[in-house]
Amino acid sequence: MLTFVLFLVLGYLFGSIPFAFLIPKIKGIDIRKIGSKGTTATNVARALGWKWGILSAILDILKAIIPTYLATNYLANVWQITFVALMPTVGHIFPIWLNFKGGRGASTFFGASLILIGLKFLLLSFIIWITILILFKIVSLTNLIFAWIFSLLILIYFPWYFIYGILGASLITFALRENIQRLKEGKEPKISLKW
Repeated sequence: MLTFVLFLVLGYLFGSIPFAFLIPKIKGIDIRKIGSKGTTATNVARALGWKWGILSAILDILKAIIPTYLATNYLANVWQITFVALMPTVGHIFPIWLNFKGGRGASTFFGASLILIGLKFLLLSFIIWITILILFKIVSLTNLIFAWIFSLLILIYFPWYFIYGILGASLITFALRENIQRLKEGKEPKISLKW
């Protein structure tokens, strides 16, 4: 039980590392005052260009991979692994370092999922994500739709992680509540798919 608690804390603290805030900060920019004002890889891309946005997303993926990988190697209980895998997403959305106001959680959810369900299945899922993005050209809407499609796919192919999929999609939906409001108002910005 102590190991489980330690991994929960580790997962949360890893998830709380605000790379989308730190990368622009190094360049003298407060990302919370630009664009959507969100500490997200998408907003970093808007402020600094796609290369920096992609770097931010990769780092967000990695900060979920590490604790989830440790959990799958040192914990045997599926429920314990499930909650440890969710903690980086919780930390990303509610980071202790930024007064619990963070990003949307999609990248960290993606990173933890990579460990739980494997690269082959995740690459197929990524193709679905890209397809949705090409269709709508709105990252927040893409993440919202994909999160729930992904939870359904987990139910079908990895039913023992179904709760992980449902809770992850719910967290992302909650984190996207402001984006959802802008979508309703037709104010959510689209992205250019050019590099």
